[in-house]
Amino acid sequence: MLHGVDVSSHQASFDTDGLDFVFIKATEGRSYTNPNLAEQVKRARDADCVVGFYHFLWPGNINAQAEYFLSKAPEKAGDLLAVDWEQNGEGERASNAEKDHFIREVKRLRPHYKVLLYCNRYFWLNYDTTSYAGDGLWIADYVTAGKPRIKATWRIHQYTDQPLDKDVAAFPSRSAMVAWARG
Repeated sequence: MLHGVDVSSHQASFDTDGLDFVFIKATEGRSYTNPNLAEQVKRARDADCVVGFYHFLWPGNINAQAEYFLSKAPEKAGDLLAVDWEQNGEGERASNAEKDHFIREVKRLRPHYKVLLYCNRYFWLNYDTTSYAGDGLWIADYVTAGKPRIKATWRIHQYTDQPLDKDVAAFPSRSAMVAWARG
C-alpha cells in the first residue's frame, strides 16, 4: 500500500517524507480557491509524489462548479481529480444526482483524467444510493489503515485526521498508481 495525505488551506506546509501521493483541495463551490494551492503543488511535485486535486461540492450549479474546479486545478498528465461530497458549513449537501453529475461533467471536460469520489463512511452507507464513484472510491473511515468498514471496492482510504489527513492507496507501487492515473 502507498502512503499519502490530503491537504487544504489549513496546512500551509506539510512534510512529504515517506509520501507517495498528495491530494490538494483546489476549490469549493463556485468562488473559493485554496490560497496555498501553488505552494502545495510545488511541494508535492518537488517530492515526486502523485498529485491529486479535489473540489468541495456544494448543492446547485453543478456545471459551473465543475468548470470552476477545472479552471483552478492544474492540468498535468497523471494528476488525479476528486470530488469531496459531505455536508458544507451550512449543514447542506449535494444530492446523489448532483454528485454523480459533477463526476460525469469533470470526466467530460477532462476525459483523460481519473476522477474519484471522496466521502466518509457515513455518507457512503446512508446517503449514497447509486454507488457511482467515477473511476474510484476514496473513503474516509478512521480505523486501521487499509481496512475501511465497507464492502465496496476502494482505491484510497483516509484513516485518520491526526495530525493531518492521512491516507493509503490500494496500489502495489507508486509506478502502478501513476500507470493507473495515466490510464
